[in-house]
Amino acid sequence: MALHQVSMIVLEPVGVFEFGVAVEVFGVDRTDEGIEPFDFRVCGLEPGRPLATRNAGGFTITPHLGLDAVAGSDLVIVAATQPRPDDEYPEEALEALRRAVADGATVLSLCSGSFVLGAAGLLDGRRCTTHWIYADQMQRRFPEAEVDARVLFVEDGPIVTSAGTAAGVDASLHLVRRELGAAVATRIARRMVVPPQRDGGQQQFVENPIPACTADSLAPLLGWAAERLDEDHSVASLAERALMSERTFARRFQSETGTTPHKWLTQQRVLAARALLEATDLAVEQIADRVGFNSAVVLRDHFRRATGLSPQAYRRRFGNVACDPPAVASTA
Repeated sequence: MALHQVSMIVLEPVGVFEFGVAVEVFGVDRTDEGIEPFDFRVCGLEPGRPLATRNAGGFTITPHLGLDAVAGSDLVIVAATQPRPDDEYPEEALEALRRAVADGATVLSLCSGSFVLGAAGLLDGRRCTTHWIYADQMQRRFPEAEVDARVLFVEDGPIVTSAGTAAGVDASLHLVRRELGAAVATRIARRMVVPPQRDGGQQQFVENPIPACTADSLAPLLGWAAERLDEDHSVASLAERALMSERTFARRFQSETGTTPHKWLTQQRVLAARALLEATDLAVEQIADRVGFNSAVVLRDHFRRATGLSPQAYRRRFGNVACDPPAVASTA
């Protein structure tokens, strides 16, 4: 799939934050940063009619294009909106989504926008997610779907569903990364001042999802480890550096990051490998050594699981993407 034409379907009442997420990722012109702009379209049932929003301020959002403008999109986004009975969603919007999938587009729902996909019959037989507060309701409404309330986003075939609020950022950047490479996704993330990647399998709810840089936070340790990916790290060694017992460290790590130390390190190593594949002509064996995998075989295995591509295929696809030199540990 290319990623050029991006259409967002808005239904009343529109979730303001989630709408803003899509606009920020796909609707901002970043030509000055070397990123080709998206053909971003906001589409509604009645172009030009202001739509009420889910907020206390009373302002509106106005789609300037009709649903016919969705045709030919590479990505169709369904903005968050108040869940309602299936027969109360406009059939024109549901049909536009079915047609988009049939034509080969990827469809992304933000938060409660997943209910629109369910009403269109696009979640039957698929794994999906939504905001945890709606998960039980969604499973009852769409029993043929497999609703996972724990994760940030789920990709199942052409359908990507994201959890509440900030998880839409993660799902959107995931699609940018998948189609345009890690360098472009990282540049957008840097401009938005958000992490360039949170794995979709991370938990929706963690005790401290954005750890403050306090004396007892793990944030300094994570930064230290990310700069030394070529070194051996274990729960024991990291716990010792954090001056904690292994049990306390593992619990704190899960609380602050929503994942385990091993999974976090693997994710960081794959991210670093992506950057090196895009920006250098280093051999896969050299990259494996620089990012801390034991061998090229181990790198290939983890890389394929994370991206669906081999390192060589990834380089062929994204290797000519211009980007700043990657900041990864060196063995020199």
